[in-house]
Parts: sequence; C-alpha cells; structure tokens
Amino acid sequence: MSESLWQSDVVEEAEQKEPVAEPASDAGALTLSADEFSALEERVMRAVNLVKQERQARVVAEKRVEIVEAQLREAAPLADNLQKEVSALREEREQVRRRVERLLSQLDALEL
Repeated sequence: MSESLWQSDVVEEAEQKEPVAEPASDAGALTLSADEFSALEERVMRAVNLVKQERQARVVAEKRVEIVEAQLREAAPLADNLQKEVSALREEREQVRRRVERLLSQLDALEL
C-alpha cells in the first residue's frame, strides 16, 4: 500500500511540475531554434574555412621567407665583393684623374 501511495504522489507531482505545452508554440520555438542553430553552424564553418586559409597563407609566407633568407645568405658575399670592387674602381678613377691633371699641367707648361 505504501508503494501505491508513493506512486500516486509521484504522478501528481510530475503532472504539477510539467505543464502540457501547446504543439503549435513548440513547433515555432523549434523552428526558431533550428534556424539559430543553422546560422551558428554556418558561422562556425566560415570560421573554420578562414582558419584553414590563414594557416595555408602562413605556410606559404614561411616558405617564401626561407627562400628569401637563403637568397640573402647567397647574395651577401657577392654584395661584399661588389662593394670592394666599387671602392677599388673609385680609387683607380681618382688616380687616373690625378695623372690626367698632371699631364694637362705639363702640356700647359710647354705652351708657355
């Protein structure tokens, strides 16, 4: 008998706690909820695609950096050599200019 009283109390409490909702209002809430979920799903997919694209772009950029750094390492000695050559050519030009000036001054001395 105690079991039947307990069961009837439980049934009564359950009926009082859970009011019966109208099917039409639940369907509207579910549709709105599904629409919201669909929009959220779309935003998540866009975010995932954006992250994938950014990761690919980062990989490409890192590869380009590696290539440029390698080229820079290869070009550094060449740049040093070219700088030395330019300095030597400037010095040689200055020497030639002095010699030409000396020759011109000797020619001027002959004409006097």
